[in-house]
Amino acid sequence: MAKVVKNPAAQVVTANRLRDGAVVYLVADGSWSTNVSEGAVARDAVTAERLMAAGNQAAADQVVVGPYLIAVAVKDDRVEPLGTRERIRALGPSVSERPAA
Repeated sequence: MAKVVKNPAAQVVTANRLRDGAVVYLVADGSWSTNVSEGAVARDAVTAERLMAAGNQAAADQVVVGPYLIAVAVKDDRVEPLGTRERIRALGPSVSERPAA
């Protein structure tokens, strides 16, 4: 059984693409995107389970590795991860460059 985030308003399946390690999100058509806003949003447990089944099949087909659900907030047409780790995975490092020595 898939790990489902407790009481989420919305969830998206994320994984890493096996070919290059990129962080990807499951799209409604079954493809994968590097843009979290293109991810298929599950707003209930049934949809979350269906999306996780598709993610697990993609892992079995060696397209992605380690699919799992993340909690997201949907604002207008944007999907934003709620956790710090997932925001960093979606948007990149939290610092732009290292300070000069």
